[in-house]
Amino acid sequence: MPIETRPLQPLQPHFAAEMTGIDATRPLTPADVAAIEAGMDKYAVLVLPGQDMTDEQQLDFTRNFGPLQVAANTGMTAADMRLHDAFADVSNLDKENRKLERDDRRRMAALGNRLWHSDATFRVVPARYSLLSGRIVTRDGGNTEFADMRAAYDALDDATKAEIEDLVCEHSLIYSRGQLGFTNFTDEERHRMKPVLHKLVRTHPVTGRKSLLLSAHIGAIVGWPRPEAMAFIRDLMEHATQPEFVYVHRWTKHDFVIWDNRTTMHRVRRFDDLNIVRDLRRTTTMSEGPTVAQQGTQHEDQAR
Repeated sequence: MPIETRPLQPLQPHFAAEMTGIDATRPLTPADVAAIEAGMDKYAVLVLPGQDMTDEQQLDFTRNFGPLQVAANTGMTAADMRLHDAFADVSNLDKENRKLERDDRRRMAALGNRLWHSDATFRVVPARYSLLSGRIVTRDGGNTEFADMRAAYDALDDATKAEIEDLVCEHSLIYSRGQLGFTNFTDEERHRMKPVLHKLVRTHPVTGRKSLLLSAHIGAIVGWPRPEAMAFIRDLMEHATQPEFVYVHRWTKHDFVIWDNRTTMHRVRRFDDLNIVRDLRRTTTMSEGPTVAQQGTQHEDQAR
């Protein structure tokens, strides 16, 4: 079966496409890998429908696209984890496959996924691709929304582009969870989640296109007063998530969705997670390296 892609959006700019002709449960050929990477460079979000895969098959597929990012469930201990530590457990289930209680600490932390973010920007080496397998899905809420950070950058006026060109931001899970009032971190977690630095504008290593590196994990701009920085980041987030820059994915069982964190943001929408089971499993690959050299951060004390 030939590999084919078709845009999933009726209007330009297209940045999400459905790809058929790939069986993600079988070893990929070099031609398969090249086609997926070319599709990702062109679109940034690919949907591969009908991929009924096991965890091991998902891991094997993911390894074609760079080193695995492990310990994705940053706030969880090994005793809490339901899946292999190369998976982000994007579900509302505990280790015994029971729905999490409303006040469960794991559920509280996971609510941060409802904020616009880019995966793993709280790490020195952020994510390249995220690969999300829909094992149990709901059509009643739980959509995943993606925003095209290339198109959002292109739409900025020249003065703003010049202003942000060399800005560096601090990223931490402490910042994103704090937006929701979740501050229940141990001293060890606060140390482990201390802020890292990333450029606000980055250039894609293959296409050369510039994009905004925005995320709910941002808590400061280096050299700016924090209130001014956060007001400015909020303005950029509002700009970047306008409907013309957003694709909404409504899940069908066994959808396998891949996105490039270097050029997109995403968020999950609310669903009745206290009564409906939703089990999605994400693997992630690491990007090329840090976006900027790491130094002491101005607000590191606020993350400890």
